Amino acid sequence: MATRIKQRLAWDAADSDVADSDEEPEVALTDFNGDPDFTSNRSLGKMPPIDSYTIGWLCALLEELTAARVFLDAEHDKAEYVSTNDLGAYTLGTIGKHNVAIGVLPKGECGTSAAAIAARDMVHSFPNVRVGLLVGIGGGAPYKGRDIRLGDVVVSTPTGGRGGVMQYDFGKVLQGAPFQPTGFLNQPPHILRAAVADLESDHEIYGNEIHETIQKLLRRYRNLQKKYQRPNEDRLYKSDFVHAPSNVCCFGFNDNPSNEVERSSRELDDEDPRIHYGLIASTNNVMKDAIMRDELVAKYGILCFETEAAGLMNHFPCLVIRGICSYSDSHQNTAWQGYAAMTAAAYAKSLLCKLAPRRVAAQTKIEDLPDGN
Repeated sequence: MATRIKQRLAWDAADSDVADSDEEPEVALTDFNGDPDFTSNRSLGKMPPIDSYTIGWLCALLEELTAARVFLDAEHDKAEYVSTNDLGAYTLGTIGKHNVAIGVLPKGECGTSAAAIAARDMVHSFPNVRVGLLVGIGGGAPYKGRDIRLGDVVVSTPTGGRGGVMQYDFGKVLQGAPFQPTGFLNQPPHILRAAVADLESDHEIYGNEIHETIQKLLRRYRNLQKKYQRPNEDRLYKSDFVHAPSNVCCFGFNDNPSNEVERSSRELDDEDPRIHYGLIASTNNVMKDAIMRDELVAKYGILCFETEAAGLMNHFPCLVIRGICSYSDSHQNTAWQGYAAMTAAAYAKSLLCKLAPRRVAAQTKIEDLPDGN
């Protein structure tokens, strides 16, 4: 019974005020219990009118796009009527009672500039987009008292008068590189921050069931199991232990336990990733310096590092959601990218189902915002 109550709480916000809406929203696909189904993903055929897409979801990598697609309740036909100047590719679909346009950066492109161009093109091609999300992977910033682990999710949240995303200039990506913060970007829109608070309360009472949801999807999409399954290895190395100058992963190589940070195990029956709320740092370069990471965490309270948000926040107001795939140190590998992309997408879906369509429709179009372009 508790599970069903939790499921309803996670989705009923999307049903509230429907009677007051001018338009009958798309009905979410449901499972045999009558609850919205995380694993339906059935085609609806021809895409609805382009003005019906009110949610813009941006991602940068293949893994992030794949994760977003499998969490759609239904996938629509490819977009046919986009701006003639827009060379981007979009996946269209439904989540809850919202039509969602998912945009991805061109393969081989990343960083703040590429993200800004993608956001600009999206709002031109989908002019009725009113709520934005940036969803994908990032590097965690574990510190004393903050048990951030691989697969966890970090959500950009205003902290200490700061808007939730800090932009910085990061010269070299090697140990000992200089760091220069350049400002704190606009906070996410009120409608998203309210939904975050609502969802956080649900998770505190009932848990988030993200891991179980991912397992159900992977049983359906068997081709994804190898790349998107949760890895077994999660090692946090001491900040002064720098990765050897080779392409060999440290896991199993110079594998000395004395190089690792001792951490207590999480409860065996608690497989769900933790959700962390706070400041995300953004620049064009991947953070690979554990000593600098620790200094920034101590000074600013940063929870996560990523490479796209700084190009969006003042022109494409959005919430940044990052699944943790590394510890922002020199020990970089791709093992956790798939699972981290899935955890971020799972959180994003639950969040969207907290938004009532009528309230989304009342938001100003992103294209019409003063800083929009």
